[in-house]
Amino acid sequence: MTTLAALPRKLVIGPQLGQEAIERIRLLAPDTHVVRTDRLRPDPALAGADAVWFGQGEVDGEQLLEIAPGLRWLQTFGAGVERWLTPRFVESDVVLTNASGIHGIQIAEHALALMLAFARGLPRLVQGQRHQALHHPRLEQFELAGQTLVIVGFGRIGQALALRAAALGLTVIGVKRHNAPPPEGVTAIVGSEDVDRALALADHVVAALPLTADTRHFFDDRRFAHFKRGAYFYNVGRGGSVDHAALLGALTHGRLAGAGLDVTDPEPLPPHHPLRRSEKVILTAHTAGASPRYFDRALAVALENLKRLRHGQPLVNVVDKRAGY
Repeated sequence: MTTLAALPRKLVIGPQLGQEAIERIRLLAPDTHVVRTDRLRPDPALAGADAVWFGQGEVDGEQLLEIAPGLRWLQTFGAGVERWLTPRFVESDVVLTNASGIHGIQIAEHALALMLAFARGLPRLVQGQRHQALHHPRLEQFELAGQTLVIVGFGRIGQALALRAAALGLTVIGVKRHNAPPPEGVTAIVGSEDVDRALALADHVVAALPLTADTRHFFDDRRFAHFKRGAYFYNVGRGGSVDHAALLGALTHGRLAGAGLDVTDPEPLPPHHPLRRSEKVILTAHTAGASPRYFDRALAVALENLKRLRHGQPLVNVVDKRAGY
């Protein structure tokens, strides 16, 4: 946990926050000059800023420090921070906080939607509707109840998914860096050294990993070889955690029965990429985190940090810039 020395003198916020947010900021920090900008880009509005609250933008960590050399605090409205972690930014004294924890409900529901779509044969049914062709996918349909789900990356998204999956009758196994006692509804939490043994048990595997040096291409040819034949794979974390050539091979050769991908690398995939054309793949264009409550929750995290900063307390959701999360 990290404590900054003082409230910001100049805070630049993104377009997602309106006048009500500015008024709430001023209640906590009446002497802070708040500037709202439409896009995080090389902009005179950023000059002199010592704090920035933003979601997506057109600059990385290196460029942000060039524009705002006095920056002390960056609060992002997303969980992923890899775009900011340039070498200079990592070595800087800037405190980086994110919005981890606000995505659990919607991403868990999205992952379950993908699982249920395969279970009930929805891709073929929708295709039949589109072409006005009657299709009965009875032989393709199955029940999730009684099957096994392995969640790789058992953070707050994984925990939210586990609760919902257990309620549907799935056996849930979580994978995180180190063994831990399983929460209610989860059969086991295993460490990363046991991930391959867990994958061999899974009918469904959900990846909810951050993107770090350790997780890039975590799912490669060797790892997919450990999957149970006919399993389903879903990625709601970061596209770079999957080697897409290896994923395509696993789908083509029948190791995997299907894949639901909310994130890819690159993003979006090129128009003629084989994963786009595969009938075994559902692509959802990085929409799992979408929710009408998203920015209310993100603002709540930022305001909590501002309140803590005002009282000299440690901030929440501080990112270890070297670890990447």
